[in-house]
Amino acid sequence: MRPLSQRTRTDIAFPFHADRRGRTAHARSAEHVHDLIEQLLFTSPGERVMRPDFGCGLLDLVFAPNSPELLSTLELSVQAALQRWLGDLVEVVALDIEGGDDVVRVHLSYVVRATGTVREDVFEGRAA
Repeated sequence: MRPLSQRTRTDIAFPFHADRRGRTAHARSAEHVHDLIEQLLFTSPGERVMRPDFGCGLLDLVFAPNSPELLSTLELSVQAALQRWLGDLVEVVALDIEGGDDVVRVHLSYVVRATGTVREDVFEGRAA
């Protein structure tokens, strides 16, 4: 058995699927961080049994009246969730949230701490 320092880490792709060989698909490090952010943004607190406080409840407010106050509250909620749950993996550079009739878009610029890479992603969630 290899020492702990020599073991490699394998990240499972999100959403879960099989690769072309029929095995569990893996994600590269940058993709995995993106997947973790997406899971955090679109998981409602209370949705996960073993971690009832995980998530930021972004989709819970999709049908709330659109206002600057709501968007400000969402930005604060997302920022706090990112710091709490993924603060060791990412540093938020810029965050902007747009709300529409049944969609929320999160424009996020962040630094992946492990590599120092700056990424800009847009996450979109629709009400079910």
